[in-house]
Amino acid sequence: MQTAPTESKFKTYYELTKPKIWYLLVFTALGTAVTASNIYSIEISIGTWILMLFGVAAGSAAANTLTNYHDRDIDAIMERTKERPIPSERIYPAEKARDFGLILAGVSIACAFGIAFTTGFWNGIWCGIFMAFGLADNIIIYSHALKRKSQLNIILGGFSGGAPAMIGYAAVTLTGLWDFGLIMAGLVFIWIPMHIWALTLHFRDDYQKVKVPMLTAVLSEKTSARVIAGTTLMMVLFSVVPFFLTTDTGEPVMGEVYLYTAIASGALMIVLSAWVVAKPTEKSSWVLFKFSSPYLAVLFIALMVDSAL
Repeated sequence: MQTAPTESKFKTYYELTKPKIWYLLVFTALGTAVTASNIYSIEISIGTWILMLFGVAAGSAAANTLTNYHDRDIDAIMERTKERPIPSERIYPAEKARDFGLILAGVSIACAFGIAFTTGFWNGIWCGIFMAFGLADNIIIYSHALKRKSQLNIILGGFSGGAPAMIGYAAVTLTGLWDFGLIMAGLVFIWIPMHIWALTLHFRDDYQKVKVPMLTAVLSEKTSARVIAGTTLMMVLFSVVPFFLTTDTGEPVMGEVYLYTAIASGALMIVLSAWVVAKPTEKSSWVLFKFSSPYLAVLFIALMVDSAL
């Protein structure tokens, strides 16, 4: 008789962390770790895998939980979000969610710095720095400082999206961290505005209702569509950059498998964004949004496969 309430509470807190978001971010960390491991022939210890993946999952979940706590007032008004655990009072009082998020944040930072004991001292230091930076950028810069004040909120707040990739890379090696590692993190950073703006164009009435100045909720639908198309094109062009990188020995980092995958998947994204420009409707923006997450996952799968070959 007592099992159901426990399961229900677990599911509620699990929902609070926005698992669909942190699944993808954990996958980018995994992708960069595997890619770095393949390129430099470095074996990743079980301890490093556990600390890195669990730490990124906890950190992403913490950021989502604490931003949900901060946005509980507007979430209660927006149709898309009013049934979330806090505004629906499935978690009450709201401070329980805040405390849960702070615990997750502490666990994530401890895991990141703990990599110093499984890989190397400076690997752990950099992983911890990237974790702390990602949390601060998402919670403080994006959610608290910019989301309700600036049309560029998601751009400056998007730096946090690249943190898991940097953590995944640094957990394996520091060689190439500031070129190839940064570029893989850049794939996520450049992807974020298109992904979020496609969502906010679909739900622009909701954002206008609560006066949150997301770019595609403030601009006209036609202008918003052009902005989305422009950022999509930038994203696709940037996605081929890894193909032109070489290691210190002059060996190419990526091969044709990655290049053709980036071109083919990028072409699909350009076609979908062109559809949004031609018909800036809720349907077209929603389809682009739904395809954007698999697109990013495909790029990281291609990175892993090509580096293994």
